[in-house]
Amino acid sequence: MPHLLSAPPVAPYRPARTALCTLLAFLCLLAWDAAGQDLALAQVFGNSHGFPLREHWFLVYGLHEGPRRLAWLLTLALTLAIWWPFGVLRRVGHAERLQLAITTLLSLAVVTALKYTSTTSCPWSLAQFGGVARHVSHWALGTLDGGGGRCFPAGHAAAGFSFLGGYFALRRLHPRQAHAWLAAALASGLVLGWAQQMRGAHFLSHTLWTGWLCWTTAWVCDLVSQRLQHLPRRARSTPLTKDSPHAAT
Repeated sequence: MPHLLSAPPVAPYRPARTALCTLLAFLCLLAWDAAGQDLALAQVFGNSHGFPLREHWFLVYGLHEGPRRLAWLLTLALTLAIWWPFGVLRRVGHAERLQLAITTLLSLAVVTALKYTSTTSCPWSLAQFGGVARHVSHWALGTLDGGGGRCFPAGHAAAGFSFLGGYFALRRLHPRQAHAWLAAALASGLVLGWAQQMRGAHFLSHTLWTGWLCWTTAWVCDLVSQRLQHLPRRARSTPLTKDSPHAAT
């Protein structure tokens, strides 16, 4: 009879599947960029006079200011959970909690660093929508468009996407909770990005690239974490030989 307190089964690790999904998402994003549909979609919400929903109270306070503060509070909570876990985080080890906190902070750092070095301006700054800038692809690195820049990728969507690392931290021991975490992070990132799309703050591609960057950052952190966790185990299992510096003399 199995022991009631036995460890939960570990889900199989399939790095090839994750790599394939990441690559397919990357190719889809390149296809969206190549199709040039960002402007067409932005014109659904904006016109030559600007974006009527730019200052809508719910989009500004309910889906911008509020979620941004909540995201920072959650990031702080995940950092503190390294030592004082709560909820489902009580069911994973210290290494997984550390991985989640680092992944979240690193995802925010990656998006912020790219955003503040970007010369791409926001839709509401473009001449088509009452601004002064011209539309330039975000792949035209270093090309000035006449606006303020610093609009690619979408920083606000990272308030949801930066938590994608929870999927990797949970998926081995608690796959059901991991998929729920994944769905919540993806949904929140897309909702927040879409709200900024309606306000004219970002193009759809800005939001999608933010999601891909946060996902890839979380995946790379997971690969590094797994490698580091296995190093001590491999070292302990290495037999001593007469040529080993630790062998008895």
